[in-house]
Amino acid sequence: MGLYIETHIRADLDELWARTQDPARHQRWDLRFTEIDHLPRAEGEPQRFRYATRVLPFLTVAGTGVAASEKERADGTRTSALRFASPHPLSLIAEGSGYWRYVPDAHGVRFLTGYDYRPRWGPLGALADRLLFRPLMGWATAWSFDRLRLWLERGITPERALRNWLAEITVRALVLALCLTVLGHGSLPGLPGPFADTLAYLCPLLLVLGVFLALFKAPLAGTPAARRCLRTPVGRARAPRLLNTLEEHG
Repeated sequence: MGLYIETHIRADLDELWARTQDPARHQRWDLRFTEIDHLPRAEGEPQRFRYATRVLPFLTVAGTGVAASEKERADGTRTSALRFASPHPLSLIAEGSGYWRYVPDAHGVRFLTGYDYRPRWGPLGALADRLLFRPLMGWATAWSFDRLRLWLERGITPERALRNWLAEITVRALVLALCLTVLGHGSLPGLPGPFADTLAYLCPLLLVLGVFLALFKAPLAGTPAARRCLRTPVGRARAPRLLNTLEEHG
């Protein structure tokens, strides 16, 4: 089952295209990649590229791909299709393909992607992909799309958006830890008697409120969130002709 992610961005189509097609800008907002570089190509050939992801401080997994772009369509949409593969033995992704589609409307651009890949490592890899890696890739794609939206709509740079996200999940983790401490002790250790009695009375309500804020409250407006993106297609969104072009060029 392939992955599908869609967001709506109130921005100019040309600017969205530039920030997604230029490797230097693409790698800034896309959590899935540490490096993206275009490779030399002959005139008229599809663009080939190299990508890399730093898994650990001392381990980087790299791969290559080929992309074809169609900038002009009668209905105003643009589509970019690609194929990719990694020979690295530690890369769960062996090879795959996908597309980006840009659909302008009166309020901005619907920006969406669909992609799928073949995992390696046999049955064990297929199980790890289904249970962990594929959901993580879907989340990372959606989170990155929302980070891109914040950059274009609010001027929040990808680096600042990441800091906002880290700060918010830290606060949520502290609130959750506080709630668990209260649950375990019936009150906060070290509080004077009257305060401890009052907190014990309010403990159930505070616990429910704290867990809700930590786990379910909507993220702040300046914090990227995967939940803001659609995960299922509204209509047909494919790029068959571009994918056929990529097949022809291997």
